[in-house]
Amino acid sequence: QVQLVESGGGPVQAGGSLRLSCTASGRTFSSYNIGWFRQAPGKEREFVGAIRWSGGSTYYADSVKGRFTISRDNAKITAYLQMNSLKPEDTAVYYCAMTTYGSYWSMEVYPYWGQGTQVTVSS
Repeated sequence: QVQLVESGGGPVQAGGSLRLSCTASGRTFSSYNIGWFRQAPGKEREFVGAIRWSGGSTYYADSVKGRFTISRDNAKITAYLQMNSLKPEDTAVYYCAMTTYGSYWSMEVYPYWGQGTQVTVSS
């Protein structure tokens, strides 16, 4: 049984930084691509970014490019989402997910999801 647990969310002022962690268990973490998604109140869940299983390639939504960085440490079975220059519009529940598929931007290809962690950015 796969489990993903996100942590690191919380309140932060605009312009600040947070680092989210996503720790996995139950599968060979290093074989999976990791995606980060977020869902703001009243909005659909959206793609934030992803990192391939090897860590060699990362992909970002235009809205976070240049501010967010995804990394992973397969030895620690953990992926990270470093968020800098946060804006109020970044307020959302952030989710990590795992997939073996390459269409990383699509929620439908991710069979494994964490429970989410709340990020609240105040102006």
